[in-house]
Amino acid sequence: MSSTVTKLSSNRVKLTFDVDAATFDEAMNKAYLKLRGRVNVPGFRKGKAPRKLIENYYGEGVFYDEAFELVFDEVYGPAVTEHGLEVVDRPEIDITQIGAGQNLQFTCTVYVSPDVTLGEYKGVEVKRKHTAVTDEQVDARVEQDRQKQAAEVAVEDRPVKEGDTVGLDYAGTVDGVAFAGGTAQGQTLKIGSHSFIPGFEEQMIGMKLGEEKDLNVTFPEEYHAEELKGKAAVFHVKVNSITETQLPALDDDFAKDISEFDTLDEYKKDIRAKLEAQAAERDENEFTNAVLDKVVENATVDIPEAMIERQIDSMMRDFEYRLGAQGLKLADFIKYTGQDEKAFRAGYREQAERSVKAHLVLSAIEKAEAIDATEEEIDAQIAQFAPQSGKSFDELKASLSETDRGYFKADAIRDNAIKFLVENAKAVKETKAAKEPKAEKADKPAKAAKADKAEKAEKSAKEPKAPKKTKEPKAPKETKADK
Repeated sequence: MSSTVTKLSSNRVKLTFDVDAATFDEAMNKAYLKLRGRVNVPGFRKGKAPRKLIENYYGEGVFYDEAFELVFDEVYGPAVTEHGLEVVDRPEIDITQIGAGQNLQFTCTVYVSPDVTLGEYKGVEVKRKHTAVTDEQVDARVEQDRQKQAAEVAVEDRPVKEGDTVGLDYAGTVDGVAFAGGTAQGQTLKIGSHSFIPGFEEQMIGMKLGEEKDLNVTFPEEYHAEELKGKAAVFHVKVNSITETQLPALDDDFAKDISEFDTLDEYKKDIRAKLEAQAAERDENEFTNAVLDKVVENATVDIPEAMIERQIDSMMRDFEYRLGAQGLKLADFIKYTGQDEKAFRAGYREQAERSVKAHLVLSAIEKAEAIDATEEEIDAQIAQFAPQSGKSFDELKASLSETDRGYFKADAIRDNAIKFLVENAKAVKETKAAKEPKAEKADKPAKAAKADKAEKAEKSAKEPKAPKKTKEPKAPKETKADK
């Protein structure tokens, strides 16, 4: 058997096969032995008719398909390996010669991992932000911790004021008639929260404990219950309790209670240091991602459609898995967002194309710069994954096959490639004030460029989201008239 490869384009090749007649005849005999039990020949029980008789009766081609499949399975994979091809789709097969006593000849046209034309990737100019942490941001974080230590204290010696939490009963009527969902007992309301319909909370200011009062309000024109839109209503309310929020004083005692520090100044310095570290990490991540974006943008790649579709499949599986962890099904989510599967997949397309291109470009740079990884760097990747596996580092390392270790080596090489690009980039300094982080943990760098074992989407990538619902003004604890 011989095979040759012809390059048709940057992402497509044609493999030409010439299989000797003896090999094909052997495959024809194997096909006969496999299929003879399914062939009916007059005068013979199934499986008993000789091969020649079956071929005379049905034609020699009766075994061609099965014989070809047997030969194809034996020759295609080794040829792909021999020629160093990374195929990304099913081949288009064209049989040019087939028959007993003849060499089997056929071609396979297939898409392969494309050539990458690298643009500028060393010395790219990218803005590097330096985010400054302000006193206001430190104070805001202190206030967050202070709010966590707040206590609700009962009030009996003064009337309701803004910011109080009131326990109340209410009964609403429109034109003297009660309406569904307009009556409740034992409810709580934060005065100033604007969670009830306009005018309700404002009229409760000044009421005393145990006091009853009629509140006159008007439902908004855009209210969600059709029968209440724009209607004037009267709510008879009774104040059952009043509590106010008391915050601890900002002093050394507060610092001792909330942290391991003895003074408020030490506590604030620690907060500033943490905010600065988070800001620096976000700045570094943004710079890294900006470098990668520019390097990828500078390259030219003709990506086969199959690679993009495969990446979309991977991203959807990842999203479906995370939905499942929340007890949700992907089909139900797609339906909720008012899409069909085709439209939902389309929402991933641009992101998938970016991810595939980033992977291909970085692979080309790794090859061009001969980037490798040390044993220590590979071990670091294994150590990082060990907690997720439920094994110690030594246990996990000992259990790895050569193929598994190759995955960790690829991750280490990819990290080194990213470091190489960042170290060779030209930073243009930019300073700005820090934004208050939403969480204690700083953002992680985007993973668009990192080829992981499951070819998953970038961890910083966004999934298609359900449309946000517009919030409606509520009646006390929201009327149930429309339910």
